[in-house]
Amino acid sequence: MRKCPKFIIGRIHSKCVGGGVGIVAAADYAIAVEGAEIKLSELAIGIGPFVVGPAVQRKIGLSSFSQLAIDATLWRNGDWARRKGLYSELHSSVESMDESIRRLSNQLSHSNPQAMAELKKIFWQGTENWDDLLSERAEISGRLVLSHFTKEAIAKFKAKA
Repeated sequence: MRKCPKFIIGRIHSKCVGGGVGIVAAADYAIAVEGAEIKLSELAIGIGPFVVGPAVQRKIGLSSFSQLAIDATLWRNGDWARRKGLYSELHSSVESMDESIRRLSNQLSHSNPQAMAELKKIFWQGTENWDDLLSERAEISGRLVLSHFTKEAIAKFKAKA
């Protein structure tokens, strides 16, 4: 998503957890409904949001990212996500959200593609090392998911479902 020269508009119509929060953070512009709560639940199952962390931290800052990562069972409401910069817009209904997406998509379809590509490069400045960073973070997750603690936490989670 960060290397795509086009702007990516995220449409968030319900709750987002873990990797879903990472996808929203990687979108260039996220439009959501009020019920679109978020949480990073990884720590609750014995790992951490290592792979999605860089995108989430880039979007909402270290303090807000650490709040999500540490309190891994608490859902944050859509207004929290908007105030922190994860959501660009927050709508009271799906219809209102979709109308905003249509409006913005139409506007962007008539904008200069080269100007948008150059803006996107600026928006993602400082992420040039992310190919290596994301591989390193995936390695941490992989190591932790194989740990005894995480295996037990996942088994307990599955037993609840």
